[in-house]
Amino acid sequence: MSAGEKSTVFQENEERANRYTAFCLLIAAGVSVLMWLLNILGFFIVEEGLMNLAMPAGVLLFLLPSLLVRVWKRGQRALKYVIMGCFLLGIGILATALTIQLVLAWACPLILSCHYYSPRFTHFTLTGVLLCMFFAIYIGLYCGVWDSNMMRSNAELVGVAARADFIQEAAAAGDNILLRVFNFYYLPRAVILVVVYLIGITLSRRTHRLLQQQEADSREKERIATELNVASSIQHDMLPCIFPAFPDRREFDIYAAMNPAKEVGGDFYDFFLVDEDHLALVMADVSGKGVPAALFMVIAKTLLKNAAQTGLTPGQVLEKVNNQLCENNEAEMFVTVWLGIYEISTGRLRAANAGHEYPAVRQSSGQFQLYKDRHGFVLAGMEDTCYQEYELELGIEDTLFVYTDGVAEATNRESTLYGTQRMLAALNRTPGATPEMLLREVKADIDQFVGDSPQFDDITMLCLKRQDPQRDRG
Repeated sequence: MSAGEKSTVFQENEERANRYTAFCLLIAAGVSVLMWLLNILGFFIVEEGLMNLAMPAGVLLFLLPSLLVRVWKRGQRALKYVIMGCFLLGIGILATALTIQLVLAWACPLILSCHYYSPRFTHFTLTGVLLCMFFAIYIGLYCGVWDSNMMRSNAELVGVAARADFIQEAAAAGDNILLRVFNFYYLPRAVILVVVYLIGITLSRRTHRLLQQQEADSREKERIATELNVASSIQHDMLPCIFPAFPDRREFDIYAAMNPAKEVGGDFYDFFLVDEDHLALVMADVSGKGVPAALFMVIAKTLLKNAAQTGLTPGQVLEKVNNQLCENNEAEMFVTVWLGIYEISTGRLRAANAGHEYPAVRQSSGQFQLYKDRHGFVLAGMEDTCYQEYELELGIEDTLFVYTDGVAEATNRESTLYGTQRMLAALNRTPGATPEMLLREVKADIDQFVGDSPQFDDITMLCLKRQDPQRDRG
């Protein structure tokens, strides 16, 4: 941001301050009109001709900012000087006619200027107040309301010429009225205004620093948000996301999806060919959320893929990666993993489970059911952990569904869990559906169940269906 630009925080504050000041001047216009009416009814002693001249000018100046804040859309920084200028001129005109009554009104611009939290603007306002008050007092001495005690005369003097003669006669007699006005009227008011200014400028500087900190925090949040968006894009690109994933392989159909609870998540899935006849399937959930989980996810995903591509069995892969993740794991993070190696030609699936959710399997003639395999300990939890393997046989049209706990633990407004039974019911709702259709069906059912409650955990799913290679996918 260049020096000439205003940050979003300061610009928003000035816009609010302009509207607030214009509203205060709108009230001042109403009070001025009321004073005008009361003077007509005889409650004041201001000359009617003088009041009829000063009041319209003052009221118009007070009303002008309310119009400006609606039509002046650019350059709010310049607008505040115009608004305060209208305020000072309005008070100056009224103070010229009502010298006695507007004793404390001069403090109003100073108080309002502090609302901008700009010390420089408060300096400007004090200077403007002192100058306008000085000229208003001395002009009012000739054409405004007189203070008979200060003038030491009870005579009613009418007209500028008569007052000028009176001042000259008093000066000839050794009574310097101009100096007495300065000492009696101007100097005490100026001292009061300086005190108000010192109090206001102290608050203004403190709040200005807070605004600067807020602006710095806002820019930092924008930077973090931008980086998180980039990280989210990178994380998304790391996962297989082009479907159909293997358009030339008719033996199976596969689909997967991840919906992170935050910009970046700890869940991940993966699938890749170990060789022409073996497909590795991974479903994992890192402890925690946000950036730490995403970083740990990248490490775990890379290690799992590297180990699986060397030809190790699922249990051996988990054992190797577990020991690698335990090294220098000062953050004490861990990851649950379900890992399967699917033999494409036979439909045989060898898998191992490191503390992850039970997979769901549907036989071609039946419904989805949980396959309650034996869980091993989570990865990165304890070194030299062993993981037991098991085998599944997938026939033609059989389907495998794996997921993370964000599916079963999705919560609605009544704090009720979605649960695996609802998940199975959604999976069984459309027999013969493709993996993509199944995942969309489950996600739609979760969204309907949860409603407008916030998503607290990543929702990740993967589905594999064995197909007859001789049948067209159509």
